Amino acid sequence: MFAGRKIGIRAAVITVPLVVGLLSGAAAPAGAQSAKPAKGLSCRGAGVDPAAQIRYRTEAVIDAPLDVVWKLQADVDRWPSWQQAVSSAERLDHGRFRAGSAFHWTTPIPPGTGIPATGLDITSTVRQVKDRSCIRWTGPADGEGLHIDGVHVWNFTKVRGGVRVSTEETHTGPQVDANVPLATAILRAGLEGWLTDLKATAEARVR
Repeated sequence: MFAGRKIGIRAAVITVPLVVGLLSGAAAPAGAQSAKPAKGLSCRGAGVDPAAQIRYRTEAVIDAPLDVVWKLQADVDRWPSWQQAVSSAERLDHGRFRAGSAFHWTTPIPPGTGIPATGLDITSTVRQVKDRSCIRWTGPADGEGLHIDGVHVWNFTKVRGGVRVSTEETHTGPQVDANVPLATAILRAGLEGWLTDLKATAEARVR
């Protein structure tokens, strides 16, 4: 969804923020690829919103065991300890990470966007999950004068050199739909920032 880092995007008036993926100005992680592939990612047969105008897909190879990468991603309560763009995160249920699990998290809106809200409140619900393989969650992100509906898919695949983590997200909402290029650029920054943090943290754990 959002991220608290600066993004290198200039606009006279920015009336759209980003969402979840998390907004960030980090460079793409090694192995990242930009979006709009012919076939979108899916988890148990379900993917992102096919009608959404704002979408982005990227990936990175992480030199760490699958168990390490998966546990970092699924342990939502600890996201703020390694994600620069997550201010708070809390699971709303207990036990294993499963379909129906829900979590509430917050992320700041960077200054200079022209948006009165200072942050986004996001409530995500896991719709599909396959242990150590894929996750798909959906949910709204709300700030003052802003509402975004997001669909986010993650795939985790063992490859030579570690784990390929692929992610794709779509956003819909009147504010983001009003400026598709800008909203897409912000989403791109968020997803690439998330992968950068995930890669750095997972690889540091096994050094």
